Amino acid sequence: MPAKFYTPDVTLQSTLEKILETIWATFPQLAQNQIAVTWIPYEPPYRVNTGGALSAEAFWQYQPMGASYRGVELISPESLVGLFYLVAAHVWLEQGMIQPTLDLELALKDMVAEASTDALSYVLDVLSGTTSGPSLPSGPMVTWRSQRNIVNRYFQQLGWPELRAVNMNQKVWQSNAYGRERDFLEETLENRNMLTTESVARLLHSIVGGVSVSGARSEAMMAVMAQPQRTAQPQRTAQPQRTAQPQRSAQPQNMDTTAAAGCISSGIAPKTNAAIKIWSASATSPLVRHDAAYVEADGSHPYVLVIFTEGRDNSQNMEIIPMVSQLVFAASQEMFQPISGDTGHGH
Repeated sequence: MPAKFYTPDVTLQSTLEKILETIWATFPQLAQNQIAVTWIPYEPPYRVNTGGALSAEAFWQYQPMGASYRGVELISPESLVGLFYLVAAHVWLEQGMIQPTLDLELALKDMVAEASTDALSYVLDVLSGTTSGPSLPSGPMVTWRSQRNIVNRYFQQLGWPELRAVNMNQKVWQSNAYGRERDFLEETLENRNMLTTESVARLLHSIVGGVSVSGARSEAMMAVMAQPQRTAQPQRTAQPQRTAQPQRSAQPQNMDTTAAAGCISSGIAPKTNAAIKIWSASATSPLVRHDAAYVEADGSHPYVLVIFTEGRDNSQNMEIIPMVSQLVFAASQEMFQPISGDTGHGH
């Protein structure tokens, strides 16, 4: 069996299984094959969110502990595939394969921060040099297929075991695909996007580790994923002013709005005024609800958490993922207390 990027930990695995038992008891409609979770906590000395202080070679020598449930099961990621397109876009930019534009910058933000499928479609067109349209004759379609698979080829050459069976070459449709896009999905949709919680966790691990493309580009990706910083007693204000192009930064600012419902962030609430910082991406559709996050909180070690849920009833349930998140956060505080003299994480 190929080695994982993390070291499976018996105690952590037992804790995750107990959490899931609580979830199934609370949500009996959630079948055991309708949820997948990967949980990667970090212990001192922290090697994540350091601005890329470690080289990629040194970083990958470090194996954090972790636990996973159905972490290698292939599941439709919907718009969460945008995390991979985000990394690919920064690779292409770094190598000069595409040029930076305002449209691309805005699309990358909207694709991740807003889970915009329109933005995702545009980004994939830029990455692959392909466009949607009517069905193509066989010859041009072969070329189109090869171009559209460029993101798959990039990630396969990384040699990560977590990426051996995944697929990321499709746009995400609100209703249906047509023309060459429908042809590319194949007759029984066997060419649809498929990811695992462990593949998403490793990608997120590389970003927060500062080794995805480069330290500077990893920080730029984290800026897109940054959520508002929260404390136990937020200050309430009048309606916030809006600008045409709001600026996001890797250091989220305090804000009065609650976290997005149904996500990992909405399940985390500090018991004190301790600050919590979250970087995340999510996806919802009539059949799935997914979330992936990196969490930092005072009184706890940081961690990566990826949760996939499937099923029509479960995708509409706004409480499953937050409850998993709440229980993981509580377990993280209990099991992984900061060492004496620790002053925080990363930045």
